[in-house]
Amino acid sequence: MKNWKGLLLGLLAWLAASASYAQKIIGSTKLTTAPVREYEKAEWDITLNSTFKNPYNQQEVSLDLVLTAPNGLPVVVPAYCEQNAAPQSRWKVRFAPQMLGAYTGFFRLTSKAGTEESAASSFTVVAGKKPGFLHKNDLYTFRFDNGDLFRGIGENVAWESRSFEDQKFTYDYLLPTLAKNGANFFRTWMCYWNLPLEWPKVSTTKRYVNSTDYFHPGAIKRMDELVQLTDSLGLYFMLTLDWHGHLMEKGGWRNSPYNQANGGPARTPTEFFTLPAAQQKYKNKLRYIVARWGYSPNIAAWEFFNEVDNAVYTQQDSLLIPHAAVTHWHAEMSRYLKDIDPYQHLVTTSISHRDIGGLNSVAYFDFNQKHIYKHTEKIPAIYPDYIQTFGKPYVVGEFGYRWEDANPAYKDGFNYDYRRGLWYGLFSPTPVLPMTWWWELFDDQKMTPYFRAVRDISDRMLAAGHGDFEPFDVASGVVQSFGLRCGDTYFVYLLNNTAAPVATAATFPTAGTKKLDGQAFDPSNRQSQKLTGLALKDQQLTLPTLTLGPQQERVLIITAGSKARAL
Repeated sequence: MKNWKGLLLGLLAWLAASASYAQKIIGSTKLTTAPVREYEKAEWDITLNSTFKNPYNQQEVSLDLVLTAPNGLPVVVPAYCEQNAAPQSRWKVRFAPQMLGAYTGFFRLTSKAGTEESAASSFTVVAGKKPGFLHKNDLYTFRFDNGDLFRGIGENVAWESRSFEDQKFTYDYLLPTLAKNGANFFRTWMCYWNLPLEWPKVSTTKRYVNSTDYFHPGAIKRMDELVQLTDSLGLYFMLTLDWHGHLMEKGGWRNSPYNQANGGPARTPTEFFTLPAAQQKYKNKLRYIVARWGYSPNIAAWEFFNEVDNAVYTQQDSLLIPHAAVTHWHAEMSRYLKDIDPYQHLVTTSISHRDIGGLNSVAYFDFNQKHIYKHTEKIPAIYPDYIQTFGKPYVVGEFGYRWEDANPAYKDGFNYDYRRGLWYGLFSPTPVLPMTWWWELFDDQKMTPYFRAVRDISDRMLAAGHGDFEPFDVASGVVQSFGLRCGDTYFVYLLNNTAAPVATAATFPTAGTKKLDGQAFDPSNRQSQKLTGLALKDQQLTLPTLTLGPQQERVLIITAGSKARAL
């Protein structure tokens, strides 16, 4: 009996000592931002009176800012370690509030020493000038927190120039060029030559050097700069967290931080998806990314993989990784990401051309995505097929005339595909227009200003319909045509995709008798001409005859009274 009492007293004493120790871990906490503005970054500095073997491993330690929002709902914001040097570690919280008013909260530390909470404090959020974060809205648009609608127009800028490429192609050159020419969206990768967050060993880059740190300091610095740059330019982007080569035996897997040969947890690419230790390592990365950069509304979407099917199959279509493993991994990671992301960024992944069983049905994906090369003409038919089957918005994340290279010998084909792919997207149910690949070629070809024409029409569509998009059929002979009614304005896209000039008098059905005014917009120079001779008879509108040269296009804009509707 005495022994049991002694053990109990000893246990109580140990618990008391542990609690006393834990209470001393959280040192100073300071909000360094004043005032705190809605949708803008607020930052806290936190000192912990302890260091950790791996402060990025949440199984060892995690720190959160636990808030109560003005509406009474909880908001949990993960913190990240800025410096881990004895005797203290320095941490930060970055938070962009999505609500005006008073927040209250405290810091919660969870470590092997136990759980500790700081004293409560409060701050008040005042109005800012930003529209907030992007969220799923409908098939045609995303919606900002403040209710404004958004359609993405842009291209891939998957990486900054590699060591063997023209060094001018940096974010600092390409992104301002996009912004000043009307683009509002782009897509970029994390990989071993660009933003190599998890890659100790880098390759084919002059921008980064090898590092023994858990997260690459060069990648962290460049990602900080990228987020600041996009904020200043008003650009939004999809951040691709991995690319298929990461898991290819003859590609990135040789140097992968997940490869057991490099000290990682997985023996094979399949174990990257199935092994609990590999999954936990990936979750550590997701937590760090959300903690450090999740505050940014300019990160429109997290994309897990670029073309994950190219890791699942060989070039001869032999199966390397089971579909079920890939789909289950995406379901688990997207659920986890939604759980820890207080802003609920959009989440997706992508395939090249081979669907992965069940992947398009993952519950936490906000939109599905695929890539199209050498078949730009098929883009309009892709959207209704996938939307009807899976009930989600669909995005063509890459498209191009060729996938092999950007040989300037094919520049005419590239440039034609560039133009028509954008218009196919604008007149289709997608919140992000198809994004071209080979950004260096199109910069050399001076095609970037073409975005301005597409943006002009997109803005007019949004202003006219306030999110109302109603497709209608247009009869135009051999000329390819698409129609969208936005509010009381009809938009018609005409494309002569033949090798000879073609004259067409497009027609489409309407209801209503009010006066109609029309313009013909030439995307090549952004000039408009008034359309005369519009004929409305028996609820059928006939437009004046236009002659289009080979591969020439026009956008016709017909403004009608409030009673005129497309049938």
